[in-house]
Amino acid sequence: QARLVESGGGLVELGGSLTLSCAASGRSFNRYAMGWFRQAPGKEREFVAVISWNGVTYYADSVKGRFTISSDNGRTTVYLQMNSLKPEDTAVYYCAVDRRGSGTMYVGECDYWGQGTQVTVSS
Repeated sequence: QARLVESGGGLVELGGSLTLSCAASGRSFNRYAMGWFRQAPGKEREFVAVISWNGVTYYADSVKGRFTISSDNGRTTVYLQMNSLKPEDTAVYYCAVDRRGSGTMYVGECDYWGQGTQVTVSS
């Protein structure tokens, strides 16, 4: 049974940093794209960042230059380093994987999801 478990969320001040982790288990994800989405209260879940099966990364415009996605060599953990955080980054952050493996991920096409971790940025 595939499983994704996020950790590392919390409360941080404006301009601060957090690193989220997502531990993947239950199967091999070597050919999967691994990514992060977020959902703020009252809003739809939105794409944040993805790392394709061959290590290419893509970011939403709203986080480009501030967030960095990475994974370990075995693709058992994917990270999201978040710097220069803003109040508008406040959301529940979800890890997801997509068997297509490409650098694009859509909410409706992900195969597995984590349970989410809350990130709150105070001003």
